[in-house]
Amino acid sequence: MEPPPGRTVVAEVGGRVAGSAKMGPNRPGRGSHIATGSFMVDPDVGVRGVGRALGEHVIGWARDEGYAGIQFNAVVETNERAVGLWRSLGFDVIGTVPGAFDHPEHGPVGLHVMFLDLR
Repeated sequence: MEPPPGRTVVAEVGGRVAGSAKMGPNRPGRGSHIATGSFMVDPDVGVRGVGRALGEHVIGWARDEGYAGIQFNAVVETNERAVGLWRSLGFDVIGTVPGAFDHPEHGPVGLHVMFLDLR
């Protein structure tokens, strides 16, 4: 659970937990004007829009709370669904840390840093 000023939300489909998101400031102090979020979606849920709904919720929350932007620090580059979702919601890849994630199938792959300007 994310402590205040952040929050944690849960998405349900058919009465069962299908995903969750936690959100809050990306960094304390002088970096706290930029939000971040972390997401989990049950892989059995598939393409029912749970990730999009959670993403839209986090974007709306960050806007309502007055954040200047949202930074995702670690989006696995081979997770095409996640990268595509965040791009469709307006995020840009602003950098990639090569080989920073040890993928169980692909070995070392990059982690994207993605950003959405809310100003």
